[in-house]
Amino acid sequence: MTAFGVIVVDKPVGPTSHFVVDAVRRGTGVSKVGHAGTLDPRASGVLVLCLGPATRLSEYLSRSTKGYEARVQFGKSTETYDAEGAAIKDTGKSPPLEEIVRALPAFRGEILQVPPPYSAVKVKGKKAYELAREGEPVELGPRPVTIFKLEPLEYLPPDLILWVECSAGTYIRSLAHDLGETLSCGAHLAQLRRVKAGPYTLNEAVPLTKLQRAMADGSWSTYLRPAADALPDLPIVNLAPEELELVRNGLGIAPRNAYVGLARALAPNGELAAILEARDGSQQWHPRKVFLA
Repeated sequence: MTAFGVIVVDKPVGPTSHFVVDAVRRGTGVSKVGHAGTLDPRASGVLVLCLGPATRLSEYLSRSTKGYEARVQFGKSTETYDAEGAAIKDTGKSPPLEEIVRALPAFRGEILQVPPPYSAVKVKGKKAYELAREGEPVELGPRPVTIFKLEPLEYLPPDLILWVECSAGTYIRSLAHDLGETLSCGAHLAQLRRVKAGPYTLNEAVPLTKLQRAMADGSWSTYLRPAADALPDLPIVNLAPEELELVRNGLGIAPRNAYVGLARALAPNGELAAILEARDGSQQWHPRKVFLA
């Protein structure tokens, strides 16, 4: 079946993101399915799937801001920075809320963060977790990430529920571990739920089991969202029929205004035809990604 759009799934704890992609590929009969930002098996929540030509949106969606509810457990640090790993520090202590609140500002804004040793970051051609499991020392350098919001929602020691809104590439496991180190008591990530990915929220996500039932009875397309809505921050350019033909053939069109940057080009029927790029001083808007053949 030809499909072009996005399905927002509420992934449960347990399955990998790859498992969900494969399940949707088999259940829908759509050969091209990809996700726009992986979720660890122990994490749940918003997993954005791109179907058909919309898989070409993944590079934009995967860079979008993410929102999480994270349960940080104080008193123990682990080698994996989550509840699965062996303990490397076990103090059994929980800091007062006042100390936590004082510590949080240091983690807001643009910071340098070291990924967990058990992560998919490549080292010497291998994933870091592969080297760690082989007993090899893993040294990962810090990388810039941005944490836009970091607020405590609930504190029942030793468990702290945090709201985190952050850039792509942020490791919430590292955030939990580093917070425990800052407070000298140790901490690890006990639970993680993604509640937002770019423009998509948990409220509009379909539970995986419900989607699986819909795939079984053939009604899954009711959950397919228009690709045109996937990048709401980009301005819209409505193409005339003759402009659509130019864009389909990789040719530029006359600019509407002096706007510089990316824009969504919509076909006369409202479908996403292309991502256009308007360069400063250019006399044309050039197609950067074309979706309609």
